[in-house]
Amino acid sequence: MANSNYKDNIKVDLTRRIVVAMLLGLLVGVMLNSMMQGELFSNTTSELINSYLIEGFFDTVGQIFVRSLKLMVVPLVFFSLLCGTASLGSNAKMGFLAGKSIVLYMFTTALAISTALILAIVMAPGQGIDLAATSNFSTVEPPELKTTLINIFPSNPVSAMAEGKVLQVIIFALLTGLALGHMGDSGNRLLNFFQDINTMIMKMIMLLMELAPLGIFCLLAKLFAGLGIGVIVSLATYFFTVVFALLLHCFGIYSILLRTMTGLNPIKFFMHMRSPMTFAFSTASSAATMPVTLRTVEHDVGVDNRVASFTVPLGATINMDGTAIMQGVATVFIAQAYNIDLSLEAYLIVILTATLASIGTAAVPGVGLVMLVMVLNQVGLPVEGIGLIIGVDRLLDMLRTAVNVAGDGTVSTCVAHSEGLHSRRRFYQLEAENAAT
Repeated sequence: MANSNYKDNIKVDLTRRIVVAMLLGLLVGVMLNSMMQGELFSNTTSELINSYLIEGFFDTVGQIFVRSLKLMVVPLVFFSLLCGTASLGSNAKMGFLAGKSIVLYMFTTALAISTALILAIVMAPGQGIDLAATSNFSTVEPPELKTTLINIFPSNPVSAMAEGKVLQVIIFALLTGLALGHMGDSGNRLLNFFQDINTMIMKMIMLLMELAPLGIFCLLAKLFAGLGIGVIVSLATYFFTVVFALLLHCFGIYSILLRTMTGLNPIKFFMHMRSPMTFAFSTASSAATMPVTLRTVEHDVGVDNRVASFTVPLGATINMDGTAIMQGVATVFIAQAYNIDLSLEAYLIVILTATLASIGTAAVPGVGLVMLVMVLNQVGLPVEGIGLIIGVDRLLDMLRTAVNVAGDGTVSTCVAHSEGLHSRRRFYQLEAENAAT
């Protein structure tokens, strides 16, 4: 218990430091912008501040932080997907149940990012920022969808990893994981080795997150020093667009799925799920919430253990609806901020990439930003644009984890109902107990 409290204190402290860094970066950047625009400094002093502080220190530290995020993409994708897929392979005997669960999880993820893209296009949170004027980024035309589909399959996996071709890495990781899952004892020995490496990578990401406050401060200080306070309105629009998309998907899409596939009352479902969703919000980790989710889905929602014991851990592994929503809105936001028009094919590539990336993505705080790097690279957008959103991402991470957990419960209930392994009596037992008292 003491160790758990210690970890919770670390998470709270990191969140606090990120928020403080964001506010300080905003304040310092706006002050520098106001003083240089107001001609409080001489031209020589302004040039020195811009050269050595803004474009020197702030930009250097910020770029190092962004490069560190990019560093983690390929190893994270490969080992997390490999381990996740190998674990699914060991459950292959569940056959149709496993296939049905995976398809439904992937469907909700694709639906989530599609909804997010549409909302972001309508809300246009990035319009008016105009980072193209202050950036040396040159537009890279994204490949056609047909070319992307063909290039998903690598001819040389080592080359794909070296060149950061993440979709090819995903396919190779999936094939490797499937093979390991069917190798029996020898496969399990190899899987244990890969899981240790995956754990090491997770530790590296958490160490990187410890340095996030400094990186966020420098990125935002440079951003606001160049653009001033006006960009705050666009950042707020981005934040509330993501929040609205999360709420719409959680209480809209999931409610429709529950009503149409099971006939259950969505309001009562969310009453049952409030405990794991609250826990997920506080920890920002689907994996840490898994024991609470499993108990709630079985004892309160009424899903049979034979289904819940498979679908809930599976959901913590591949159900990243909330993360997909963030990636969708962030992609449109960054494209608009740099005045880059994305084609329909580019949006389809975003949906495909984010959906595939959700398989096996580690259920730990902060990993969504690393996966966003992959999505941006796939459609030729500047990774530096993450600096626009990273300051508010911590709170959004907590919200989207709660949505992920609600999705785990929704899919578990739908699958259990389709298999005749859901107890409606237990689902409505809470209502009966309240009436009795």
